[in-house]
Amino acid sequence: MNNFPAFLRLRDKQVLLVGGGDAAVAKARLLLAVEADLMVIAPKVHPEIAAWAVAGQLKWTARSFRPSDLFNSSVVFSATGLEQVDGEVAAEATLTGIAINVVDRPELSSFIVPAIVDRGAITVAISSDGASPVLARRLREQIELLLPANIGSLASFLRSFRTAVRAKIDSFDARRRIWEEVIDGPIARDVLAGRLSNAREAMVSRINRPQGRFEGEGHVAIVGAGPGDPELLTIKALRAIQDADIVVHDRLVGQGILDLIRRDAQRIYVGKAMSDHSVPQDGINDLLVTHARNGKRVVRLKGGDPFVFGRGGEELEVLRAAGVETSVIPGITAAIGCAASAGLPLTHRDFASAVTFVTGHGVDGEPDVDWAALARPQHTAVIYMGLSRASTLSEKLIAHGRSPGTPVAIIENGTMQNERVLIGTLSGIPDMVRSAQVGAPALIVVGEVAALADAARGLAFQAAQQAG
Repeated sequence: MNNFPAFLRLRDKQVLLVGGGDAAVAKARLLLAVEADLMVIAPKVHPEIAAWAVAGQLKWTARSFRPSDLFNSSVVFSATGLEQVDGEVAAEATLTGIAINVVDRPELSSFIVPAIVDRGAITVAISSDGASPVLARRLREQIELLLPANIGSLASFLRSFRTAVRAKIDSFDARRRIWEEVIDGPIARDVLAGRLSNAREAMVSRINRPQGRFEGEGHVAIVGAGPGDPELLTIKALRAIQDADIVVHDRLVGQGILDLIRRDAQRIYVGKAMSDHSVPQDGINDLLVTHARNGKRVVRLKGGDPFVFGRGGEELEVLRAAGVETSVIPGITAAIGCAASAGLPLTHRDFASAVTFVTGHGVDGEPDVDWAALARPQHTAVIYMGLSRASTLSEKLIAHGRSPGTPVAIIENGTMQNERVLIGTLSGIPDMVRSAQVGAPALIVVGEVAALADAARGLAFQAAQQAG
């Protein structure tokens, strides 16, 4: 983030606008909307600016800029389009310490005017750091389509009840939960639909309802973060992450997803790697139970799907036994997401009628799987956490009847920008892992379908072999 985003209160504050052309009209319209005390300096102005001046909505002085014009101004805009004049205005404003924006000249500006979505009390601002105002406008158009037309009315409605809620409920956490309940429930839907009387009646009833004991009423959501790409999060997962007081997360949850956590939420890292468990599973269970009993909303965030080799089932059992309210939000399973990203179908009418997900680690280290079943033809095996036992996997499958030439794909960092797809054969898995220096997270896909992975990506291993 190159700029600090902020919203300025300019109502009744003196703002100087230098220039009178089309660009100045656009800025003047924006400044009048926030009820700034607008002063325009320009020898000539657009008829619309002149009309605003006649109507008393702004002051226009018909002459060129003078440094003394900056006196008492809170903010300055220069929109002359003349390099020398804009440069002079910027230099004088900078010298006096006044915030300056020069239209289409970010290098002369101390702040940037974003593309704006205006919904009354709700304002959304989008900036491209001055790199591409057109791109920022395109993003604004997309956001315009997403936001309900009455979202500003909802914000005003909520503001009208803030004092009453604060007076009735002492606990900050309890107040936040009520607001979330209102925003996510029928009261907000009534406001957005224009049924304000219904909404007000329901809101008064909600505020006056006995609140009960909020402490000790925590909740744990076991959430799947998907295979890595933040855009593959489910909407429900995103909402849970952003509502959480505490997020307990694994090693495979990427920074892009962690960036979605509220800034004031606590983050607890409990990642595991081979022979390195930062927090034992019993410790993780205790963390979840303790924080929930303290009234916190906890998200247990796991890569992929928490119920596929994520030990989510074990945590759910512990939480239920402790009487903690718990929910499960599935994520896109890593095998499905990574294979799709690599252009690799896990089943195919010509090559595979079944697929099995297995882990390369058993309870005691060695994988405890039905090797004969995995070695069947017309069958795809997807192996999680198998890199350290690549030799064993290869030997066992071949010993149980799988051809040494069976196609294999290794998908490293699936769905991410640094994704690699290595294509080879079953007998060559150990050499693939070693020569290409494959690191976790990675999936090994064994079966004829592996040959269907994106051929261009498969060149990565061939190049590594040649380099070795």
